[in-house]
Amino acid sequence: MSFNSFGHVFRFTTWGESHGPALGAVVDGCPPGLALSEADIQPFLDARRPGQSKFTTQRQEPDAVRILSGVFDGHTTGTPISLMIENVDQRSKDYAEVAKAYRPGHADYAYDAKYGFRDYRGGGRSSARETAARVAAGAVARLVVAEVTIVAHVIEIGGDRAETFDVAEIANNPFFCADPAAAARWETLVDGARKDGSSLGAVVECVATGVPAGWGAPLYAKLDAELAHAMMGINAVKAVENGDGFAATRLRGEENADPMRPGENAPEFLANHAGGIAGGISTGQPVVVRVGFKPTSSILTPVDTIDRDGNAAEIMTKGRHDPCVGIRGAPVVAAMMALVLADQKLLHRAQCG
Repeated sequence: MSFNSFGHVFRFTTWGESHGPALGAVVDGCPPGLALSEADIQPFLDARRPGQSKFTTQRQEPDAVRILSGVFDGHTTGTPISLMIENVDQRSKDYAEVAKAYRPGHADYAYDAKYGFRDYRGGGRSSARETAARVAAGAVARLVVAEVTIVAHVIEIGGDRAETFDVAEIANNPFFCADPAAAARWETLVDGARKDGSSLGAVVECVATGVPAGWGAPLYAKLDAELAHAMMGINAVKAVENGDGFAATRLRGEENADPMRPGENAPEFLANHAGGIAGGISTGQPVVVRVGFKPTSSILTPVDTIDRDGNAAEIMTKGRHDPCVGIRGAPVVAAMMALVLADQKLLHRAQCG
């Protein structure tokens, strides 16, 4: 069967396709009495919205959200919150060749192998457009974890890594980059890939501060495992790491330890190699994850493939596509962080009060 829902207590289900009339999410388990309107959700969708620079797809979608249920007199009621975003700028004719042959690296063949049928118009559910629904749901989740500050930023594109961090710079460039020098380099890098009919991968880092110690659970609901599950579920994501991640494997035990000293109300940590999670449970330090996005599979460069009958073919994907899908991945990663933390907060409250 297919799984379209995520979460335990705070759950959301996404629905809709890239070229359908609309897409959206149903959020269930949200506590009642939280102030919520479309205006609380729209800024996050605007950050992810396509067509805002030459470095993203030129599909023009306003991504205007409508709340259809679960809110009365401006407050959540505790019942399911239905969110809808209309698609207004589809060009399904651009996918005529995709209907005949599979895009290598995309989900075309895998979907066909599973279902014996696929929606080739933009990829249907496998399109990055599905993430708009996650961002809308994530905006609701942020109300549940209002004590937490979540910042997501791109730290690497095409192997070129940012070297400095200034949170104020993230909003000053189209790459969600906290390093202005890196952002300037990336303009040339991404534009070159776009003009070549190719694409680039990216790494997004997300940091959540204000997460108290104690969220998460041992073994089968570890906070880091839930985050990995959430991030790997984003289309085009191929890697996730928490804290130092793979770099920790190259350290000695004393180097990887996060030493503690007595603090006023909680331990004072001298390092955060663990990324704010130990034994699957938050430590009170910033929770850090990094997410790797592959290069966009829909490219103008011809690539060898097969058609639905198994015959050799060659394909180049026309239409409007992100030369680096990871750029707009930053708001999506932040949304998934909020969704996981909201769920874990409510789970913790249910068990521990």
